Amino acid sequence: MNVDINRRAWLRGAGGALMALPYLDAMASAAYGHSQPMRMVCIGLNFGLVPRLFFPTETGPSYQLSERLAPLEKLRSEFTVFSGLDHGLNGQGGHGGVHAYLSGVLSKNSRGMPESNISVDQKAAQIVGAETRFPSLQLSSGRDPNNLISWSASGVSLPPIFNVGTIYNLLFQKIDPRLRNSTQGQYAARASILDLVKTDADYLQSRVGVRDRRKLEHYFQSVRAVEKRLTQATQWLEIPKPVVDYTLPTAANQLDFADRVPLYYDLMALALQTDSTRVITLALADIGANYGGFNISRGYHQLTHHGKVPEYIKELSVIEQFHTQQLARFLQQLRSVREPDGKPLLDKCMVLFGSGMGNASAHSNKNLPLVLAGGGFKHGEHKSYFMDEAKREATLASKLFVSMLNRFGMEVDRFGAASGTLTGLEVGA
Repeated sequence: MNVDINRRAWLRGAGGALMALPYLDAMASAAYGHSQPMRMVCIGLNFGLVPRLFFPTETGPSYQLSERLAPLEKLRSEFTVFSGLDHGLNGQGGHGGVHAYLSGVLSKNSRGMPESNISVDQKAAQIVGAETRFPSLQLSSGRDPNNLISWSASGVSLPPIFNVGTIYNLLFQKIDPRLRNSTQGQYAARASILDLVKTDADYLQSRVGVRDRRKLEHYFQSVRAVEKRLTQATQWLEIPKPVVDYTLPTAANQLDFADRVPLYYDLMALALQTDSTRVITLALADIGANYGGFNISRGYHQLTHHGKVPEYIKELSVIEQFHTQQLARFLQQLRSVREPDGKPLLDKCMVLFGSGMGNASAHSNKNLPLVLAGGGFKHGEHKSYFMDEAKREATLASKLFVSMLNRFGMEVDRFGAASGTLTGLEVGA
């Protein structure tokens, strides 16, 4: 059954060309049933943001936007700024603590936990299953081992896709009919191998000690996850990919960071619009060569260790402001797209923006810079969750993740080391 979709035009990333979105068959109401599904996007910066330039000085709905949040001015009713949230001792470790951004627990501290250090995106993906071509997508702008933010229930980091061309092809490149049968055969062969390996593991499980049985159980979880992905991939081989009027610029993967990052956001917006996936993470890592294409004279990592030197902070602000500008642009894209029921896509998409690093200059993982937009929550405030302002004792950020998971449709009251939802974060009318 066809439905009308608002064909809004949005600003392309590199080159600034305006691209009109065509009608997408995958957006038909039949793909959603009678109500639009909830989506979740989590964006993580490996080096955080300068605290005094990010956090507003006032709380409540009448707060003044900070310098760093200024690009979001036109969207202030669409997001909430949080202070006083972090992962406590479970997320401490300087740069090594950044990977706990979406899990609330360092990998090394997750032993014995039922789902290890699973990240909030992968918890949400558990209920998506085969409803979309990809239960979740993990994207990254670079190769930073400290910025692997998506983790499975077996405690394994999910490798992100860096190449924008690969992302585009996964989402929209037509499957050659001549390759479909061979691909199905490869999937079947992999499934057979998994069966054999699992049989050997079953045999071992009855003959090893308690610690080894725990290791095997984590192994089984990984095998089951692979089996599930193979099954879903096989099912979706017969379903055509959506067609979009969007073309990547030439040599997109060789573009500087500043020109390439907008492309990740464009592809995420398209992936959500076409219901190719409902869960996405984007890890924004170091800016790479050529100073990322920014007008700066020092490396990103060097600038984050600014020691309050004004010229360092001035150059660092160029990078950080770029990130909030791109967030604003992405939220505007989601707000401009209309769902089959006529409401903005942003209303049904939670967008978390932040970092597992609170203050890179001090290697601190305390008081994480976090913004949550969309998702139908009641927004428009700066909320402080310091339990003791004098001691700067923070609330566990995983309470926010419990709230997000509940909104996503999961009946959970715990996540990571936290129990209960985040008090005061309400669903809008």
